[in-house]
Amino acid sequence: MLHLDNGFDLRPAAPGDAATIALWMAQPHIRQWWQQDWSVERWAQSLAAQSSGEHSIPCMAALGSEDLGYVELYRVRYDRLAEYYAYEEHDWGVHVAIGDITRVGRGIGRKLLRSLADALLRADPRCRRVVAEPDARNTPSVRAFAAAGFVSQGELQLPEKTALLMVRTRTVEALR
Repeated sequence: MLHLDNGFDLRPAAPGDAATIALWMAQPHIRQWWQQDWSVERWAQSLAAQSSGEHSIPCMAALGSEDLGYVELYRVRYDRLAEYYAYEEHDWGVHVAIGDITRVGRGIGRKLLRSLADALLRADPRCRRVVAEPDARNTPSVRAFAAAGFVSQGELQLPEKTALLMVRTRTVEALR
């Protein structure tokens, strides 16, 4: 378990978390954007595959010991996103879904995003940027990234969406 700023904890997601993640991904506020309304079995397989590779790290995010969201941390150089912008070798990417509907719209997403970006920048001195690519139409997500210090670098046309490349750069504050 990794303790983050603002009272968040992050732990690796395991196949045993598949039922919770599948439930969250079926929620309308997530399903529309993630398009991963999969069965528990498929999620268990995905988590096992991700955990055994070097591309991404699936995680559960908690606040006050209650799981509230699913997070994927990934090295951009191993991701298809690397084909769409001038990435740097040590860029980290983040995908975040706040699954607990009672926590949506309360500023928790932006706090979690800021805490994740700060932790990645502190943990990896070679990383100068943390990136994300929310759907440009997903106004709540774009606002949360902006409130967490991510800056839009323009649109990217991905196969399934028009995304905004959101970038959080290393700052003195992130090193504290």
